[in-house]
Amino acid sequence: MSPVEIGALSVAAIVMMVYLGVYIPVALGLVSFASIWLISGKSILAFNFLKIAVSDGVTEYAFATIPLFTVMGLLVSRAGLGTDIYTVLNRGFRAVTGGVGMATVGANAVFAAVTGSSIASASVFTRIAVPEMRKLNYNKRFAVGVVAGSSVLGMIIPPSAMLIIYSFVAEQSVGDMFLAGVVPGLILTAAYIAWIFVAGRLRPAYLGEGINETSEQPLSLFEIFDKTVPIVLLILIVLGGIYTGWLTPVEAGATGALAALIIALLRRKITWRGLWETAIETGHITASILFLITMASLYSRMLGYAGLPNELNEVLQTYNLGFVEVMVIYVVLMLFLGTLLDTASIILIVVPLFITLVESMGLSLVWFGIITVIGAEIGLLTPPLGISCFVIKASLNDPEVSLKDVFFGAFPFAVIMLLVLIILINFPVLSIGIL
Repeated sequence: MSPVEIGALSVAAIVMMVYLGVYIPVALGLVSFASIWLISGKSILAFNFLKIAVSDGVTEYAFATIPLFTVMGLLVSRAGLGTDIYTVLNRGFRAVTGGVGMATVGANAVFAAVTGSSIASASVFTRIAVPEMRKLNYNKRFAVGVVAGSSVLGMIIPPSAMLIIYSFVAEQSVGDMFLAGVVPGLILTAAYIAWIFVAGRLRPAYLGEGINETSEQPLSLFEIFDKTVPIVLLILIVLGGIYTGWLTPVEAGATGALAALIIALLRRKITWRGLWETAIETGHITASILFLITMASLYSRMLGYAGLPNELNEVLQTYNLGFVEVMVIYVVLMLFLGTLLDTASIILIVVPLFITLVESMGLSLVWFGIITVIGAEIGLLTPPLGISCFVIKASLNDPEVSLKDVFFGAFPFAVIMLLVLIILINFPVLSIGIL
């Protein structure tokens, strides 16, 4: 077989292995190592490729953003800042039809700006927002759909683990990727809120009573200040520091992590045991992502050695495919893989194949990263994988809500994501990091 044929078979083998349940880095590493060996006929070359991939991953300075933002997100969760911002927004929207759903989306967006995790958002807001919506007789599918849809904001609004992973795969600046994710994240947040507003008028039954006529007293200015200032401060430190150029992404992560620790201590939300557990969990997450990035680097090098990206570029040029056709193929491929694989797998498998083509067309790799992450994130809401939907079902102590209900409730939000994705493809200026 030719190198290109081996490279193509390796991609199919990786997809199959991941779908069968093989740990993603293991699948990437084993197949890439074997493919290099088959192409060259020399095991020593495969070991040299592995050595370079490992050394590059471990010594990359920008990789320090991962443990720093991870520990910041974990400390924010322990400090209860997600619950606080939800309380403030929920009280503020209590007189608006669909206000609880809108507050959930807004709180998810703010929470995403300091955690960067869709799974954490889904878990936190399932417990605090769904019961509140059900109490107001929201349609059960609509209630869980709001949480499922807004949870994906954690992977788009920076700091985002998926944006960091993409930046390593595409060799782009983490800071540029973070800045590029702000506007698309806000657009998606506004689109979700608009959908709740429209749905409540087209189908009033979705919202039940609609208005949160709570007997609780409005929050005082001091309470609002106490619940919002800490999280706003963290957002200003992280994104403000990066945007103004005062802090690099690594420095912003370190400063944000320290600020989150101080907030948790001042609120007496963390003990020495809790701090130790946070450190251990950070280590586990960091190690798994490092392993993932290292094997992804080996995979990218294998594809380059096999010449598969260049061959794909030539094939598409042979058919005279333009920008629109290429993007349609790319988005359809991501949507298909989203029904089988998780977001990280899609990014690691697909991006190295298309990145040469994107560069040859003169397109921004930063913009391409936003398109990739949003396209892959749609898979969080679609069966059979739909990780966010599974997390919501597992976190929700309500036998009346089935997994089928969660998927049906999430579907309109997946459609909205697709529409926003089309807008971003047509207007790249919205996602190139220039605000």
